[in-house]
Amino acid sequence: MNSKLTVKRVYLKIVKLLVLIILFPNLLHAQNDTINYNLGFYGLASTGNYAPFWLQSNQHGKISSNPLSAGLMAGIEKDFSSRKSLFHYGFKADLLIQTDPQATQIYFHELYGKARFLVFDLIMGSREENLGNQDSTLSCGGLLLSRNARPMPKITIGIEHFIPVPFSYGFLEVKGAVAHGWFNNTTYNTGVFLHHKYLYGRIGGNLPVHLQYGLDHVAQWGGNILGQNQSQQPQGLRDYVSIFLGKSGSSDALTTDQINALGNHIISQSMRLDIDISNFKIGAYWQNVNEDGPIKYLWLSKNKPDGLWGISIRNKHFPFIQALVYEFLNTTDQSGPYHDRDGLIYGGADSYFNNSVYQTGWSYYSRSLGTPFISSPLYNNNGYPGFLNNRVQVHHFGIEGSVLGYNYKLLSSLSKNYGRYDYPYPKMIQNTSMLLEVNKQFPKLLNLEVGCSVGGDFGELYGNSLGCMISIRKTGNLFHY
Repeated sequence: MNSKLTVKRVYLKIVKLLVLIILFPNLLHAQNDTINYNLGFYGLASTGNYAPFWLQSNQHGKISSNPLSAGLMAGIEKDFSSRKSLFHYGFKADLLIQTDPQATQIYFHELYGKARFLVFDLIMGSREENLGNQDSTLSCGGLLLSRNARPMPKITIGIEHFIPVPFSYGFLEVKGAVAHGWFNNTTYNTGVFLHHKYLYGRIGGNLPVHLQYGLDHVAQWGGNILGQNQSQQPQGLRDYVSIFLGKSGSSDALTTDQINALGNHIISQSMRLDIDISNFKIGAYWQNVNEDGPIKYLWLSKNKPDGLWGISIRNKHFPFIQALVYEFLNTTDQSGPYHDRDGLIYGGADSYFNNSVYQTGWSYYSRSLGTPFISSPLYNNNGYPGFLNNRVQVHHFGIEGSVLGYNYKLLSSLSKNYGRYDYPYPKMIQNTSMLLEVNKQFPKLLNLEVGCSVGGDFGELYGNSLGCMISIRKTGNLFHY
């Protein structure tokens, strides 16, 4: 045997052994500490034509709107390590089996990988997100981006958490990211892309008062458009630049997109003020949407009566009532009732979340990507793919706390619904939606978390309904028993 070849093989074996000796303890430690599993089941039964609003809204699309449904979920997850390091990675895979009398679906509800180098994040795949400045658990949902629809496959690059700006001594913080996504639901429009970018700034540092301002820009673009003479929308690199900058389309775009901006654009401004007083944290926030340019500040905007206003009060030492939230949502103005009249352009009748080219509008799998109170297409009995009720006023209340180890959440929402400017309801329709949710952890019973939720709708919008949902969930470390 060749002596040089033998020596080379020996060196290779030594190197492999050294790598295993160095890495194996770290890999084993990572497995034991950070790779978790989850198993869950829910069963829902209710009266009425639809499951009660708050039993199936803002649930990331996991709960069917059918009055009878069940679901089973199983998955594994690795989050970023808490240890200081220049590089972190994580992943998650959740398989969902969702069934009701009409259909059974089996799909990966979440499936993504993520990495962080220094402060920069890269995420690839479908992931549940909680975007916006609204209260994280009791809100009725962000105006532009809520938790109402199932996760969309995306590639996101940016800084997802606030970081201090150099030389500002922590007083000024920023975050921002750019995402490219795919509307892979194939109803009416196919191959449509999502563009989303955001930039947020916050001042306050170590002070008890923080002020935050943010700007979100989303757009639907590209894809095949049914019913158009030119079915394939432009989607090259030059077109992406136009989408990014909100510019008009080139000669190969639809005529309307050559006159206006290419694609379907929505921009949202938001502000939040947080004050820490003793054991209380008080937050006040505002969000709006604009579908016409140029974008102006609140006091100059044509649709300034519209928006989401909220106040959140949280305390650290009184468990019975840990948080209170009140929100007011208004989308009835929409820059006025007329887009054009008698030869004059007024720029009104914005018809939030609807678009003449992208017929399913700002929805994903028939659920609104924004506030669920702009009624999702799944409620359209006539099969219309867009939004038939986008002029609404909502008063929303939320409260949560813990009593004797039982965690509870109570939501109550009163909405007034007017339809659309071009297709108004014959009369205003009032609807009340309520939810009581109770969860408890049982450490001695396989560490199960058991939940019971009771919800109801009262009014003509969705019809009267009353329902109950039971859930059982178990989480743990994949390598600890």
